[in-house]
Amino acid sequence: MQHCELIVDARNATGESPVWHAGEQALYWVDIPARQLQRWRLADGKHDVWQGDEMLACIARGAQGWVGAMETGLFTLEPTADGRLLGTLLASVEHAREGMRFNDGRCDRQGRFWVGTMLMDMQQGAQVGALYRLDGKDHLHCQLDGMIVPNGLAFSPDGRRMYLSDSHPTVQKIWSFDYDTDSGTPHNQQLFVDMREHPGRPDGAAVDQDGCYWICGNDEGVIHRFAPDGRLDRSLHVPVKKPAMCAFGGPQLETLYVTSIRPGGIDLADQPLAGGVFALNPGVKGLEETPWQG
Repeated sequence: MQHCELIVDARNATGESPVWHAGEQALYWVDIPARQLQRWRLADGKHDVWQGDEMLACIARGAQGWVGAMETGLFTLEPTADGRLLGTLLASVEHAREGMRFNDGRCDRQGRFWVGTMLMDMQQGAQVGALYRLDGKDHLHCQLDGMIVPNGLAFSPDGRRMYLSDSHPTVQKIWSFDYDTDSGTPHNQQLFVDMREHPGRPDGAAVDQDGCYWICGNDEGVIHRFAPDGRLDRSLHVPVKKPAMCAFGGPQLETLYVTSIRPGGIDLADQPLAGGVFALNPGVKGLEETPWQG
């Protein structure tokens, strides 16, 4: 039987980018519009919040700390003892138009940081989103463009397959790419899953040690597990409508942590825990994220 536990009633406006820190036995994640980095510690359940100056969309661990994608570029991040989140610019970005920000991102198995951009006004459906790779420490290289909301970025255990989705309601597709681990280049794009055939829009994702792809079904309160051949293997449920991203963690990487969205301006009586962070028993183990090697 599935067990789903609320670990933090965070009430995040947009809880995203959960990353497990094995050394601290802690989960880190962001609340994008709140401009916050947050942390929950397994040992004592302590919840910490650091306040930044720009919207923080996604994070990755580095050898010397954290790197994150904010509004104007990629930054190294320093959480301070007084609750501030200091950022030092690594690489600036030239967005296709005004009103854009970064969205989903993570490192490949070799430690290259990948990030996507989107127009914040999703209703426009503008195909101005792009997927970037951080080369070295100071250059963002555009690899794919013409997307609306790039999302669901993940890599197979051997690093030779890359997954990417577009979560906009008019698209709702997940693609797989052959991935050149030497050059960090995706090619041979193929449709992996058409999410219009399953509950929920494709949002944030993770890959387990069996090479299966877990993706949050936004709007429908589910997390789907797809086998490498695209077959739906199982679906887990959370008590909120908008799960946003999932990540494996815990001492043995046997827990699936899920962040969520608390939409404003609507009655939340049917989902009072919206914006919370949840822990599920998926029945499989995950993989530790490769730190950024910049």
